[in-house]
Amino acid sequence: MQPYDGVDFLNLDELLTDQEKQVREIVRTFVNRRFMPVVAKHYQAGTFPSDLVPEIAELGVFGCNLQGYDCAGMTDVEYGIIMMELERGDSGLRSLASVQTSLCMYPIHTFGSEEQKKKWLPGMARGEKIGCFGLTEPDFGSNPSGMLSTAVRKGKGYVLNGTKRWITNASIHDLAIVWAKLDGEIQGFIVPKDTPGFTARGIHNKLSLRCSVTGEFIMENCEIPEDCILPQAKGLKAALMCLSSARYGIVWGALGAAMASYHEALTYAKERVMFGVPIAQKQLVQAKLVQMLNEITKGQLIAYRLGQLKMAGKIRPHHISLGKMNNVNMALQVSRTARDILGANGVSDEYQCMRHACNLESVNTYEGTYDIHQLIVGEKITGLAAY
Repeated sequence: MQPYDGVDFLNLDELLTDQEKQVREIVRTFVNRRFMPVVAKHYQAGTFPSDLVPEIAELGVFGCNLQGYDCAGMTDVEYGIIMMELERGDSGLRSLASVQTSLCMYPIHTFGSEEQKKKWLPGMARGEKIGCFGLTEPDFGSNPSGMLSTAVRKGKGYVLNGTKRWITNASIHDLAIVWAKLDGEIQGFIVPKDTPGFTARGIHNKLSLRCSVTGEFIMENCEIPEDCILPQAKGLKAALMCLSSARYGIVWGALGAAMASYHEALTYAKERVMFGVPIAQKQLVQAKLVQMLNEITKGQLIAYRLGQLKMAGKIRPHHISLGKMNNVNMALQVSRTARDILGANGVSDEYQCMRHACNLESVNTYEGTYDIHQLIVGEKITGLAAY
């Protein structure tokens, strides 16, 4: 297979700064040299190459678009480019960085006290502390406001009870950002992993996102001190702000999976000979490749425009919903088409398109399903909530 050099039909590189291109090249090189040689093995085993976490941290990936506290202070477009290059390797790799940055470091940076920021963020930026985000529950995914987890005041602290499920990094975390109802209102907390009454365990036998640590945790009379509450993380809006930050990264990340699948299919089609000619010379195959490229290009434009809006402080949740809905669904269709072009070879782990297709089934579901994002956009354009 030819070396990966990106997909850029409309010369969109001209829109990027030299620094953005440099960031892309650094992360792309890491993925090529360190991650791609081991991803198939870990995907088959259902494990994540945790030995690479220090190297990922050295790239400045964790908390890359946050300011201060040993974070890299990159732009939101640079953050998006990083997510794109990581998911070009695997959705599990992007998920690690996305959860750490947008769902764990972001709420501490945005809603935490100065003491909490100093205590946690530098270690998280260095990859010494790994976080997880506890919002989804067994019976409450698309409707997080119905959560059953509770927090009750006890002396100078709080007692947490509840279960969170489908949590990335759950069984390898050092701290959890937990959302529970305090006096009937959703509130965010920082819960260190060794807190008594806090039990985490992995979810195994997944058919998707196998190169990602997924689990659940149970809180049974879990007592935390007063300084574990995130003082400004009050109400569902705070939790949704974290999700918006992560979903923005997914808009870019899905592009990486789509671009990898398209590149693989194009390379294969030019090399695979059938009836005496490369299959890339066949009309049906060319039609598929053009459709894939067409959708990727539209997705690139959406991602870049969202990056501009985010840096200008003008992005809104419905903008991100449109991007997540479009780009993940697009990437899912592109990876499936790539598998089709590769024929029987497409189901072998020698190639990556089937792995991306399986992963994207999960990405299409988590952090807001395709259907829910449709309804968010629908409410925006009609003024009528349909959920």
